[in-house]
Amino acid sequence: MTLRRISSGSPFEELAGYCRAVVAGDWVFVSGTTGYDYATMAISDDVAEQTEQCFRNIQSALTKAGAGFHHLVRINIFIADQADFETVAPIVGKWCRAAPPANTTVVSALTKPEMKVEIEVTAYIDRSNLI
Repeated sequence: MTLRRISSGSPFEELAGYCRAVVAGDWVFVSGTTGYDYATMAISDDVAEQTEQCFRNIQSALTKAGAGFHHLVRINIFIADQADFETVAPIVGKWCRAAPPANTTVVSALTKPEMKVEIEVTAYIDRSNLI
């Protein structure tokens, strides 16, 4: 099986030696993705905007992998403050409702104090039906 590695250009990837996504056959694994705009390395103070940016970053990785949100089978969400769940959950629903994946949401400290949410996803593309 050939592996394809996808980078977003985030300096975090270079620092920690990882990539935004790995395509392994029919599977796409997207790393934990925060609310930074990787073009500017800016991050909003607002958890809703951070969550939207997470999904825009994930969408970019999925597109580069030849996938979309309808291919998601798993989503893991990490929020730094339990009170933010009520804000984050409807945004997750907006992006995932059409083809809901399995979901785990955890309250956890994140690696930088400005980070309020981090999301990782796994997608599956059945390439046997593609021409």
